[in-house]
Amino acid sequence: MEEHLKNMIDAESLETTLELIDDIQRLGLGHRFEASITEALDRVLKNLDQITDEDTPSLHLIALSFRLLRQHGFQVSQDVFKIFTDCDGSFKDCFCKDVKGMLSLYEASFLGIEGETLLDKALAFTNMHLKNLSRLHVTQGKGVLEQVSHALEMPLHHRMQRLEARWYIEAYSKKADTNQVLLEFAKLDYNMVQQTYQRDFKDISRWDVNAVEILSDYQLKLCFLALYNTVNEMTYETLKEQGVNVLPYLTKAWADMCKSWLTEAEWRHNKYTPTFEEYLANAWISVSGVVILVHTYFLLNQNISNEALKCLENHHDLLRWPSLIFRLSNDLVTSKAELERGETATSISCIKRSGVVSDEESAREYISDLIESSWKKMNKDGLIFGASSASFPFTKEFVAAATNLARIAQCIYQYGDGIGAPDKRVKNWILAVIVQPV
Repeated sequence: MEEHLKNMIDAESLETTLELIDDIQRLGLGHRFEASITEALDRVLKNLDQITDEDTPSLHLIALSFRLLRQHGFQVSQDVFKIFTDCDGSFKDCFCKDVKGMLSLYEASFLGIEGETLLDKALAFTNMHLKNLSRLHVTQGKGVLEQVSHALEMPLHHRMQRLEARWYIEAYSKKADTNQVLLEFAKLDYNMVQQTYQRDFKDISRWDVNAVEILSDYQLKLCFLALYNTVNEMTYETLKEQGVNVLPYLTKAWADMCKSWLTEAEWRHNKYTPTFEEYLANAWISVSGVVILVHTYFLLNQNISNEALKCLENHHDLLRWPSLIFRLSNDLVTSKAELERGETATSISCIKRSGVVSDEESAREYISDLIESSWKKMNKDGLIFGASSASFPFTKEFVAAATNLARIAQCIYQYGDGIGAPDKRVKNWILAVIVQPV
């Protein structure tokens, strides 16, 4: 089954190959076909001029090519979309009837980096027309409208991949041209990955969580011992397998986070509201993203480099941007509850105090813009450490992990506080990913 699909990636026409790669990734099967996908996209990049020079270039095909190439770290210019613009640099209105192309362009626009104004225009153009789909003089099937609604709710690039796979398996099964071999393989793989999660959770559940109830006076000691043992176990395994002592990097990550918590406690105790700059400099550390990613680096990498260790120690931007997205996504939904329980420092309160904006709605818009800006900066890092990652300290796998942290943050805070006050929707997501097979 897997070999058959690999042959399809290699043998199909350009458009069919790109759509197959997109389906494979959205169905959660990308990890099975990494080498074949990279080889196919390398061929696409070499033939990109051919695609854009056609008499009637396909908006869908070019946008899909652009998105997939950038997702995999290939360097491709936003200028490929100039053929769809008029003399003023605006996208031609005639394309608003091409819903498939518009949807592809919309998704592609989220792979932009700072300064790419053409992609900013693409987002504004597609967002407006897709939201007003009923005004388009075309007849669309229910499946297309569902995809449009799904994309407008949250773009593919920002979505948590396992949840997207669950959703897309169902959506793909309804398509008229469903590849049944691919669909069955996706279901099988989804259930296998789910079983892996379940085994991991069984290992975690060996901790006697009920002991917290009777040892309430010793909770700090209990937490410290658990942390101490976990960090030392990871240090031991890494030293044994690779000959590198990673303890200083792990302990620094934890110490930095604990110091940031202490700073927040001092602000609260002194009833001090910091400037927005002060707040952010501390808050992107306190949200725990750096700790998560430092541990992830050592769990993922079999070849630890000195350059990468320096980058981790000095808080490289690849740690900063997903952590900032994590923090700001959290603040958008938790700031009101935090102020009610006595917190003096949240993004919204600090922005208003700094005079950047005057009202809460403007503060929320400002934060949302910062989140989008952080995504663009992270996209740039993804290109730097992408397809040619051999010459850089971080691997494609670690870049993907950093990106996934931002995606998880966007997901759990999409409709409210998915950690502090999870609703039925969040619980259903957890069940779908970890408990309920396809």
